[in-house]
Amino acid sequence: MTTVNDWNNQIITEFRANEGRVGGPFQGAPMLLLHHTGARSGRTRVNPLMYLADGDRLLIFASKGGAPTHPDWFHNLRANPTAEVEVGTDKFVVEAEELAGEERDRLYAKQAGLYPMFGGYQARAGRTIPVVALKRRSEPPSPLS
Repeated sequence: MTTVNDWNNQIITEFRANEGRVGGPFQGAPMLLLHHTGARSGRTRVNPLMYLADGDRLLIFASKGGAPTHPDWFHNLRANPTAEVEVGTDKFVVEAEELAGEERDRLYAKQAGLYPMFGGYQARAGRTIPVVALKRRSEPPSPLS
């Protein structure tokens, strides 16, 4: 039986082997790898996520496939907003900020317009799916785990 971690690890391996490109359900979609720090454990975690470029920010969506709870990475970013991302072959430090109100609604609608599955996620979730803006910091990246 394939677990979510197994599935994520396969995507991460494919992402790194193909300069940020993956196939399957994410074929052609903009993907990044989010390195975040566990809120309780303090351990580095990595999640592959679709993103939406918005000026100098990368937007990620805490959809968890339409589950009724937020993904762990979202809780971790709330506790530790400094993170690292891999986009293609580029690696850099970001600061995470949860968006709210009209800005959140407008940008989520834009993502759902580009990728209709996000509209389905929102319809099933029974919660407002958070939108998180990742803004590149000027400092060089620390070594990735």
